[in-house]
Amino acid sequence: QVQVVESGGGLVQAGGYLRISCTASGLTFANYAMNWFRQAPGKEREGVSCISWSGGRTDYADSVKGRFTISRDNAKKMVHLQMNSLKPEDTAMYYCAASGSCNDRTVLTTWGQGTQVTVSS
Repeated sequence: QVQVVESGGGLVQAGGYLRISCTASGLTFANYAMNWFRQAPGKEREGVSCISWSGGRTDYADSVKGRFTISRDNAKKMVHLQMNSLKPEDTAMYYCAASGSCNDRTVLTTWGQGTQVTVSS
């Protein structure tokens, strides 16, 4: 059974930082690109970042470029998102998901419970 579990969210002041993580199981982790998505209240889920299976390619939404960094550890089947210079508009539930590539982000894993990130002004 494919499963992802997100962790590391919390409450932080604007300008602060957080590192969130995702652990995957039930899939050959190194075969998949990994993605972070987020969903704010009343808004649709949006893609935040993607990292290729090798880690050689990373993509970011314009809204987080230069502030967020995605990384992965294939041995531990984990993906991380380092979030710096956080803004109130980054407040959302963050989810990770596997896809075939960063060119095709069709989600191949069941959505986890997510991890809440709240940025106070």
